Amino acid sequence: MDWGTELWDQFEVLERHTQWGLDLLDKYVKFVKERTEVEQAYAKQLRSLVKKYLPKRPAKDDPDSKFSQQQSFLQILQEVNDFAGQRELVAENLSVRVCLELAKYSQEMKQERKLHFQEGRRAQQQLENGFKQLENSKRKFERDCREAEKAAQTAERLDQDINATKADVEKAKQQAHLRSHMAEESKNEYAAQLQRFNRDQAHFYFSQMPQIFDKLQDMDERRASRLGAGYGLLSEAELQVVPIIAKCLEGMKVASDAVNAKNDSQVLIELHKSGFARPGDLEFEDFSQPMNRAPSDSSLGTPSDGRPELRGTSRSRAKRWPFGKKNKTVATEDFSHLPPEQQRKRLLQQLEERNRELQKEVDQREALKKMKDVYEKTPQMGDPASLEPRITETLSNIERLKLEVQKYEAWLAEAESRVLSNLSRHSRPPDPPASAPPDDSHNSSRDHKESPEGPPSEDSQDTPIYTEFDEDFEEEPTSPIGHCVAIYHFEGSSEGTISMAEGEDLSLMEEDKGDGWTRVRRKHGGEGYVPTSYLRVTLN
Repeated sequence: MDWGTELWDQFEVLERHTQWGLDLLDKYVKFVKERTEVEQAYAKQLRSLVKKYLPKRPAKDDPDSKFSQQQSFLQILQEVNDFAGQRELVAENLSVRVCLELAKYSQEMKQERKLHFQEGRRAQQQLENGFKQLENSKRKFERDCREAEKAAQTAERLDQDINATKADVEKAKQQAHLRSHMAEESKNEYAAQLQRFNRDQAHFYFSQMPQIFDKLQDMDERRASRLGAGYGLLSEAELQVVPIIAKCLEGMKVASDAVNAKNDSQVLIELHKSGFARPGDLEFEDFSQPMNRAPSDSSLGTPSDGRPELRGTSRSRAKRWPFGKKNKTVATEDFSHLPPEQQRKRLLQQLEERNRELQKEVDQREALKKMKDVYEKTPQMGDPASLEPRITETLSNIERLKLEVQKYEAWLAEAESRVLSNLSRHSRPPDPPASAPPDDSHNSSRDHKESPEGPPSEDSQDTPIYTEFDEDFEEEPTSPIGHCVAIYHFEGSSEGTISMAEGEDLSLMEEDKGDGWTRVRRKHGGEGYVPTSYLRVTLN
């Protein structure tokens, strides 16, 4: 079924329908344009939101970035940012493939429709003109027929009138004959005009207008198909980004699963572990009777020189109470303003950075030397003298970095000695079991009880950790109960301890009894105690 056959007489209806179709196309283009603006605004707001919550400092300078919670949050922000990018892609595809292309197509359809209806109106005008000519020839034939009949009646009356002259009768007959001839000519002209009009009318209704209507039908169907395809572009633009959006959502899920509460607790320990020992018990100061109070090495309220400290000293109280408000400290190059453990870690970081920079400068010096040798052997490739300033600068940088490495190594050794000193002196409880090395603070407390008259001597700090160590090993040779790996280097300077290097494999001879020490045996011989916190232990 086609418009030319079924709607041959509905010219105005087709005109309204085709105009409605083009208006609908323009309406859809406007809708997609506003939808694109919504997507762009949405993406812009998402990006602004992500930017607002991104940390201001780089990750390497932000200690919070070490926590899995913060890392997951940053990952979610990144995924949201990628999601915003996909919304921008949707907006761009809709703008190009729908707004621009359909708007251009709409203009082409409007021009084509205009041409078809102009052709139809011209055909209508031609048919109307033919009909007017037919009506004119018809009226002329009718008029001439009346005139001829009237002239014939006049001639017949005069012919019967006895009073009429022969000349009048002849004249009337000639006039009637003329009018009859004119009527015959009008008749022939009317018949020819009628035949021509019928032919034009048949051509108009059966050929010309059906062709125009069929062209309009084809145009409108093409427009409707293109509009339907435009409808599909909405879903297609979304489907194109669905895989990426799914990855963004999956990344958010992975980020949520990556939160590790236990690991974050360990990170907090690593970031803020001071390395200081817990303060010991305060001695009772009896002011009711004058007596010399013997200081205890385990008490932080007593100076190290053995003299009793004045009552009410706020410095001792501030040192003992870790939750009080801390005074601001000025950062120093050797990080001595930090607690021992944090100082050691920061110095290790600085030392690693200096070593990397040093290696980079050394590699650059070697490369410059090779380039200089090439220039000397092949002068046309370059001037060897042009490399001298860079070589000199590199050598200067190497010397500077070597001095800095030495400086940081010295500071690191000092910091490690502080950490080990605190560990060996204060890491054990006052009453260790008989099989573990006793603590120095326990020895000094015992000396204090035995000799209340004065402070302990400095030699008491060098008391052997376990005086019967060699005898136990000679009397009770045992087999290992596991193995362990040294996490840090340890210098066993006290009797009963043993030295170990970082990464060294050791045999586990006796577990930690709760005093912080573990008995191990080295592969090349020798047994002794080392700090448990310096080991990664695996039992058989």
